Amino acid sequence: MSNIINLVSDFVKGLTSILISVLALGVVTGIVFGNTFFVGDVVGNLTALVQGLGDSGLVGLIVAIILINLFSSK
Repeated sequence: MSNIINLVSDFVKGLTSILISVLALGVVTGIVFGNTFFVGDVVGNLTALVQGLGDSGLVGLIVAIILINLFSSK
């Protein structure tokens, strides 16, 4: 049973790592090439997310802390 849990956990960590890399690539491509059909508006979406968290006050701060802890625990 613990072998299955470790397998799923490793899969999720690997998938998360890949998605974070793709997100970083999207940000760089969005900055260099602008809003294109294969990248979309990644920078605009991230800006809207940060602005939404900022407008939420304390709840936004708590969510930001949780997200940072989730992504930094490798």
